[in-house]
Amino acid sequence: MLGPTTKSRWSYSSSKAVDEFLALAYHKERNLGVTIARFFNTVGPRQTGQYGMVIPRFVVQALKNEPITVYGNGKQVRCFAYVTDVVDAVISIANHKEAVGQIFNIGNSEPISIDDLAKKIKEKTNSKSEIKYVPYGEAYEEGFEDMSIRQPDLTKIKTLIGYEPKVKLDTILDKVIEYFSVDALRF
Repeated sequence: MLGPTTKSRWSYSSSKAVDEFLALAYHKERNLGVTIARFFNTVGPRQTGQYGMVIPRFVVQALKNEPITVYGNGKQVRCFAYVTDVVDAVISIANHKEAVGQIFNIGNSEPISIDDLAKKIKEKTNSKSEIKYVPYGEAYEEGFEDMSIRQPDLTKIKTLIGYEPKVKLDTILDKVIEYFSVDALRF
């Protein structure tokens, strides 16, 4: 779902759509071998909290016993895929002849609300952090809009290559927490 052009938030998804149009046009008109991958929240150790990466940001805040800042009301739903699952999927579709000219969602379809994610991270880190809700207008810009649910349909990639994410959210969180717990200088 795209929003109005008056909201800069939607320029990101719109620019990605234009890229897909151009890539598919080159495939169709010039026979360029193009396969498009749409990534949905790929996470793992060594990822920083920059650019809205919520898991490392929440983990660092929890480990420091700082407020865990949830933007909006926390009801927005996301799905998180582990980096090795995503890399395996990319390699598989890159090496599959039938993937050429196709578009594939890559991620995990196991949903969790951002509020529940914050609570889960707080629990896993034994943090004393409070969960603080920050209105979108304060976190970003006045009138900011967001998608309430971002959950990929993985049917197509599963049908072609048998893709099934192996690493569950609890394991992802454990690995990220371990990474940031080992050396406080990492954050």
